[in-house]
Amino acid sequence: MNVRALAGLAVGDFRDRVRRPAYAVTLLAAIGLGYLAVPNVNSTWVIMDVGGNRGIYNSAYVGAVTSLAGALWLTFGGFYVVRSGIGRDETSRVGQILAATPLRTTGYLFSKFLSNLLVLASMTGVLAITALVMQLARGENRSVDVIALVEPFVLLSLPVMALTAAAAILFETVPLLRAGFGNAVWFVLALVISIGGQSPSAPFGGLGVHQVAQSMNTAIGSQHLRSGEGGFSLGLTKVSKPLGTFLWDGFDPSGGFVLGRMVLVLLACAVALLPALWFGRFDPARAAGSLLPAKAKAAAEGESAPSAADPFGTAAGPEPAPAATWSTAPGELPRTEPTRAGAFGRLLVGEVRILLQGVSPWWWAVAGALTVAGFALPMETVTGMLLPGVWLWPVLIWSRLGSQQVENGLEVLLGAYPAARRRLLAEWASGLVLTAVMGVAPLVRMVVAGDGPGIACWVGGVLFIPSLAMSLGVLSRTHRVFQAIYLPVWYILVNNVAALDFMGAVRVHGKPAGPSPLLVVALSAAMLAVVFLVGSARRNVKG
Repeated sequence: MNVRALAGLAVGDFRDRVRRPAYAVTLLAAIGLGYLAVPNVNSTWVIMDVGGNRGIYNSAYVGAVTSLAGALWLTFGGFYVVRSGIGRDETSRVGQILAATPLRTTGYLFSKFLSNLLVLASMTGVLAITALVMQLARGENRSVDVIALVEPFVLLSLPVMALTAAAAILFETVPLLRAGFGNAVWFVLALVISIGGQSPSAPFGGLGVHQVAQSMNTAIGSQHLRSGEGGFSLGLTKVSKPLGTFLWDGFDPSGGFVLGRMVLVLLACAVALLPALWFGRFDPARAAGSLLPAKAKAAAEGESAPSAADPFGTAAGPEPAPAATWSTAPGELPRTEPTRAGAFGRLLVGEVRILLQGVSPWWWAVAGALTVAGFALPMETVTGMLLPGVWLWPVLIWSRLGSQQVENGLEVLLGAYPAARRRLLAEWASGLVLTAVMGVAPLVRMVVAGDGPGIACWVGGVLFIPSLAMSLGVLSRTHRVFQAIYLPVWYILVNNVAALDFMGAVRVHGKPAGPSPLLVVALSAAMLAVVFLVGSARRNVKG
């Protein structure tokens, strides 16, 4: 297949992806990050701290800080957006059509890599525009230098985005890494890249942080300004007072650094093409590693879906399903009319069963061990370490909320249910039940200790987690966005950033130091309201 055809395949896939809600959600988060990267001049929350100083907000500094912050975020969040291209081709049977064409496996993989890179590059471009807007909005220096503004995005962000795009291809073609386990693995790997990439010895220049920090420190020294003992830091941190300022006109990249960035892009291309050694390209003769879920395979072969997927909890129950009447309008699916009281209880039981279906016994063994530890460890350890641990373990299960009916092709079937809000409430409540059960040991310990503030924060956390998962699932229609957002929030929380502590784990003098539980509850209610509004709107549009 020629270059034009490969480019057309990549562009077509790119256009399909940017129309999906997950892209919009991640893009909005990136824009928010661009806003945080250039805070108000009197702010004590900063993204970049150069020994107690920051650069004057000119094009060079704003471009550098935004591009570095964007590289960190998109390495995490962007991966979850682009990693579904191959799986979607198989479940939609586009892959089977491509298997019948002369397209080579290397050509297919490279087109997917280009598509991934286009998605991430488009987000990087929006970040660059955000940086320009923030420079003009802050008003310290409104003289725009386009080259100084764009250069950091080209040299610092894009090579890292290429590596992220290639990693998504690799993860999709390795059986062990295709599902939620791969998402968790990438979170850990992205942490290693983010931390190790800031080292002076990072291969290929890493994230480019060392080169920028070195240039800024040189500028501070040449202006005879005082640099604090904290050194250079990149990441959301709170400082005791507003940072001082210095003038920085950008860094002059050496030829070796530019060469290293080019090698990093070539390495990304090699990683993207590596799966050609084992990827079967949807050929039935090499289908041992098929990406198609079991339920989709069964449907394709004319078999019925497993009864455990019954959203009303009646297929496997001891009683037959209650009688129902059907009302059908021309051109619409028939919708059931409930005829018995107590339907919500049965619906909730069914949603809990659906949420927990397929969970490994090993998962339950670890959950049980965490519960036992909650009754045995010291109280300080339980509230500060164990509670965040038990509310991380179910992250892959929570991420199913709000999206699993779409990802399993059940949206049309569930459209026949007469009370959309009731079903959404039951699905959210199933997540709440899981969250409460996982956190029962810390709750009991806090009740025994008379820790009223801790109990209030626990209640806020129980409401917040399923509300966040449900709202992101409904808005993005994919499980990956929740994983991409919750894991970094959790990581920041366990690093004692009280501003994001929704569960009461960060404590000062034994008292929770995070937001008020009332604020967390209000935010949870707002997210749940969004779930109802979006769910009802989609139902009305389809009806």
